[in-house]
Amino acid sequence: MSQPSTPRLAQTCAEVEDALLSRWPESRLEPSLDRIRAFTELLGEPQASLRVIHLTGTNGKTSTSRMIDTLLRALDLRTGRFTSPHLERMSERISIDGEQLTDDEFVRAFNDVAAYTHLVDAEQEHPLSFFETMVGMAFAAFADAPVDVAVLEVGMGGSWDATNVADADVAVVLPIAVDHAKYLGESLAAIAQEKAGIIKPGCTAVLAEQSAEVAAVLLERAAEVGATVVREGMEFGVISRVPAIGGQLLSLQGLRGRYDDVFLPLHGAHQANNAAVALAAVEAFAGQAPLDADLVRAAFADVTSPGRLEVVRRSPTVVLDAAHNPHGAEATGAALEDSFNFSPLIGVMGVMSDKDAAGLLAAFEPHFSHLICTQNSTPRSMTAAELGRAAVDIYGEDRVTVVPDLADAIDRAAALAEAGEAFGAALGSGAVLVTGSVVTVGEARTMLKRGRRQ
Repeated sequence: MSQPSTPRLAQTCAEVEDALLSRWPESRLEPSLDRIRAFTELLGEPQASLRVIHLTGTNGKTSTSRMIDTLLRALDLRTGRFTSPHLERMSERISIDGEQLTDDEFVRAFNDVAAYTHLVDAEQEHPLSFFETMVGMAFAAFADAPVDVAVLEVGMGGSWDATNVADADVAVVLPIAVDHAKYLGESLAAIAQEKAGIIKPGCTAVLAEQSAEVAAVLLERAAEVGATVVREGMEFGVISRVPAIGGQLLSLQGLRGRYDDVFLPLHGAHQANNAAVALAAVEAFAGQAPLDADLVRAAFADVTSPGRLEVVRRSPTVVLDAAHNPHGAEATGAALEDSFNFSPLIGVMGVMSDKDAAGLLAAFEPHFSHLICTQNSTPRSMTAAELGRAAVDIYGEDRVTVVPDLADAIDRAAALAEAGEAFGAALGSGAVLVTGSVVTVGEARTMLKRGRRQ
């Protein structure tokens, strides 16, 4: 894609978004660190001044990043956090001290690097991508703040992800499953090899529980580079969890101590595991002493993770969850059974065309009384009709409705949930789950927050 020959300074967020979207999208990749290295060199290597906690894995990165960020701020450290993709606004991807950049800060972050993007474009075989430009913006904003620690979530993979020009003090590897197979490989071992690239010499590698095949790859990488390894289920983990109103109550074994009566306002065993990983990552970063237990409790009680089993409406209840692969859908399904008692539960699903739609549909099938197949507004979205055809094979014709417009799909689902007695359910116990894609959930969240269905 050809780029303008002169820097395009922006006045507004809309202009920044337009400039960034004119670049290679996140769905187009050329595995190389050449462009981001050239970019950060021109920016003065801002990432070299940062202490870093770096996260990879198939699911749970954003929730765990947010937990780590909240714990670090409780230790009076100034944080920068880079996550992706965004739910509603691009500026969500870059946060300082737990707050996403304001519109003015986002414009300034873009303008600070804009001139250098064109120098890189002119020198490299391919222009900087959308994601690479965002990473450069984040590094520059964090160095300028300056922050005490940057919490970086990879975009995809690890070794050649643009965030990997930063060297982590702590490298976190969340559970690895098959996703993005076109780029990362079809086998778990191949995917693990790619994600293991964030484990750098001298760092502490915090490993969530993994399959034996994945663990072998990660441990081999850690031994190769001389990283210290701590593993969920061995050096740290969840001792117990009890679902509670609005979340769950945890006892966590950390690296430095045990922390009881920790309330986490998120649902599901997977979020309890994420909390254990986040705690271990912060303990590894902070030194040898145990963290203050009251501080840990207060921090976890403050954690939010928008779009992750997030209840955004009542009467009927509407829940948003960004599960977009079978592994994530299975975790969401387990959390629904564990933490809620919805009957009927009506699914609203919109999926990207490059995802395992059949696997997603199958994972949710035991939980949905009826499924509304829809689509989001992006060109990458699978059409509602195509998703509907796949769904009929798994759910049967009587349990599937196709409604291409997302807002109409949510309305139709809400009406079905409210008519719960037609399914033999008690009045008022019906709910809607919007899922299948971060984009679908983000668009639904924007609609529902605007009060479309008061």
